[in-house]
Amino acid sequence: MRGALLRTMRLDGSDPSVPLPGYETPWAAGADLRANLPEELRPTGLTLPPGERCLVPTGIAVEIPPGFEGQIRPRSGLAMKHGVTVLNAPGTVDCDYRGELGVLLVNFGASAFRIEHGARIAQIVLAPVVRCEVQEVSALTSTSRGGGGFGSTGEF
Repeated sequence: MRGALLRTMRLDGSDPSVPLPGYETPWAAGADLRANLPEELRPTGLTLPPGERCLVPTGIAVEIPPGFEGQIRPRSGLAMKHGVTVLNAPGTVDCDYRGELGVLLVNFGASAFRIEHGARIAQIVLAPVVRCEVQEVSALTSTSRGGGGFGSTGEF
């Protein structure tokens, strides 16, 4: 199956032995992103204390095709086992962004979490983008739900 092309560039100072984004299974929706830490942190990793957040470098920049966005999503295993997730999930990478991909991780767990150099920390999913035309109106059509939100349709 062929999809959209994600042009990827390693940045100066990044470790070329860290794999580029890749899919772990043939039908995976997200390509894993890996921590590409500065040279001085590679031997020890980066410690993320409980309740704290940090921007983890990937050492890459990408060129997302027009009409798509990159969605940065958590890895379910990190969330389940350690309480570590992507804080602004999904984070959006616009197709005109050319800077380094950074992953904003947060530790909701009870213990400090060590981010090892080269570890899989998040995933990127390319998704089509539909831009809307904004039109101001004086009234909206009515529905049976109306303005009910946050639990208004029943039990959580």
